[in-house]
Amino acid sequence: MPAIRLTTKRVEKPWGRMKLWPGFADVPAGGDPVGEIWFQAPEGRDPVLLVKYLFTSEKLSIQVHPDDEQARAHGYSRGKDEAWVVLAAEAHATIAIGTRFPMTREELREAALDGSIEDKMCWKTVKSGDVYYSPAGTVHAIGEGLTLVEVQQNVDLTYRLYDYGRPRELHLDDGIAASDPVPYVATYIPREVAPGRMVFADGPAFVLERWTGARRTAIKAGKGRPIWLIPIGGGEGRIDGEPFTAGGVWMIEDEATLDVGDDANLLVAYPGQGVIGL
Repeated sequence: MPAIRLTTKRVEKPWGRMKLWPGFADVPAGGDPVGEIWFQAPEGRDPVLLVKYLFTSEKLSIQVHPDDEQARAHGYSRGKDEAWVVLAAEAHATIAIGTRFPMTREELREAALDGSIEDKMCWKTVKSGDVYYSPAGTVHAIGEGLTLVEVQQNVDLTYRLYDYGRPRELHLDDGIAASDPVPYVATYIPREVAPGRMVFADGPAFVLERWTGARRTAIKAGKGRPIWLIPIGGGEGRIDGEPFTAGGVWMIEDEATLDVGDDANLLVAYPGQGVIGL
């Protein structure tokens, strides 16, 4: 079966932007800002991962996602680990990930209620090329002025803890129960496993890599481990003979042939732990 080009879903958000990213049409005059672009598998499929682009003009809520066990207790198929790859960042753009110091869950609840949680988060200044893997239970927030790719476990399950006074529903009981309010520690040290092949995360929920430079290779997905290919810039190429450019995402469930040039720059994601061989 050849690679499947996933369909896009543009999601309008008040915190989104009018100007997007190469490969996507900007929002026309009079339109509403776009905050997310989702890449969806054919109807009837429930892939374990989901890829999104995010475009922010305001801070997003301080939030948390449950792990697999907690999510299943509420009737969902899985929890949510996620990772962010920063494509563009305005000056002083930040991501909050983890708290500045260890907190009890009751202290976290009090901080969410009185608004001091914003100051207790660890806000990290970020730049293009930065990558963060955020395990379930990590309290976090995406700041304003960012364009990023988000790779996540495929479940629409977010608990908002604080939303800067905006009138959206909060989920304090479930969110506090799912939170691990401690300083963030990276779960993996990025490493180059082959020329032009950098691994940013290796489990537990998924592997995330960046491939750069020319390559012509057959890519074979393992059983239960489909592969997502996400070109994020650089030149053009072909996958199974079809054009392969930024603005698209392809999923390989069996085997596909990738042919890209020297200026290729793409993300590669697949579920589970353990780097695939090529």
